[in-house]
Order: sequence, then structure tokens, then C-alpha cells
Amino acid sequence: MKIKLRNSKIKKAKKTGFRTRQKTVGGRKINRRQRARHGSI
Repeated sequence: MKIKLRNSKIKKAKKTGFRTRQKTVGGRKINRRQRARHGSI
């Protein structure tokens, strides 16, 4: 995933959205875990 940002902190922040996580298998796993814990997010 190419992001046009030099600042690493902002890069990490950009990668933590719900939609961003849904795009990968690992991210889906995390979202599923959250849903299981707290009901629908």
C-alpha cells in the first residue's frame, strides 16, 4: 500500500481505519475480534 507521506507517525495513523483493515485478511480478523467483544462496532 503506497502512501504519499514521509512522516511515519501519520502513515501509521492512516493505516488504522476500519475500511483499511477490512482490505486484508489480518485486518478482517482484528475487526471480527472487536465485533465479538463489543457487539457491532
